[in-house]
Amino acid sequence: MNSLLFVCLGNICRSPLAEGIAKKIADERGLDVRIDSAGTGSWHVGESPCDDSIKVAKSHDVDISGQRARQVTIEDFERFDLIIALDEKNYNDLKRLGAKSLVKLGSFGHDDEDVPDPYFFPGYDGFDKVYTMIESCVSVLFDEASQ
Repeated sequence: MNSLLFVCLGNICRSPLAEGIAKKIADERGLDVRIDSAGTGSWHVGESPCDDSIKVAKSHDVDISGQRARQVTIEDFERFDLIIALDEKNYNDLKRLGAKSLVKLGSFGHDDEDVPDPYFFPGYDGFDKVYTMIESCVSVLFDEASQ
């Protein structure tokens, strides 16, 4: 596994966190993996991750503030070894677009659960819960890839 693309809806909260977390874990493990993120939608193209995602990442020594949202492209399906959807809706959208090497992040240690959109939790707690789930899933993903 040489390259990973994490995909959520707008690429401003969940997938930027997954990208940042994966880069940190890859660095800690000495892995040479190209890691990026994107959204299935185009609403936020060019924007920074949302403030709460930046804040929760920073509290775990992960800096995602330099990331910019982008929309997934068909070319991404050739450029990345693994396309990782953060939830079922994005998984299905990516499949319809033609993604082949496609998995759900929640299938790595979380019984195929969706990584929930933190905006549906009250207050900041949702971002912390989402961070913890993503970190756990990405860790298992790297563990399984190294076997």
